[in-house]
Amino acid sequence: MTWLNNEVLEGEFVRLEPMVLSHVADLQQAVADGESWKLWYAMVPTVEEMPAYVQEALASKAQGAVPYVVRCKMTGKVVGTSRYYMVDEASRRALIGYTWYAESVRRTAINTEAKFLLLSNLFENYQAIAVEFRTHFFNHTSRKAIERLGAKMDGILRQHMILKDGSVRDTVVYSIIACEWLTVRRHLVSKLGRD
Repeated sequence: MTWLNNEVLEGEFVRLEPMVLSHVADLQQAVADGESWKLWYAMVPTVEEMPAYVQEALASKAQGAVPYVVRCKMTGKVVGTSRYYMVDEASRRALIGYTWYAESVRRTAINTEAKFLLLSNLFENYQAIAVEFRTHFFNHTSRKAIERLGAKMDGILRQHMILKDGSVRDTVVYSIIACEWLTVRRHLVSKLGRD
């Protein structure tokens, strides 16, 4: 049994559903909107790579990961994905990542609420002591989005990983720790207009 349950997380704007094989076609449609795989610093699958991407995500559940699809409640469409990974039950911490969205929902409340649901679940239901985010040094859009959540930069893992194009990624590491959660929570609630 894993530390984190594979459960639906639902808010006002999004519904995070545990990923299953039948989501492949919906995710292919979502990733085609904006073609994010063309960003050299982003690890986003192409339409053709999506079946293998979903298979890999589902296989990661054996190591405690919980992959989600993100469904927009207004349209009913799957608009992206995110997951818990590198889950460490003994130290009560996990990473949130593998996040990407269709172009049509970027810069909306979708990502803010999805992260709010994921963070709330970890800190409030599982008493996590820390939640981590990682991104490419050159992914300035992702870095700004993580910082807007209220995460603080811990540092940079230099020469951290070799990407499929052969380039070597420096990885920027951010985190939110348990004692910061109430303040971050208030910030996210305010951003979502629920104050």
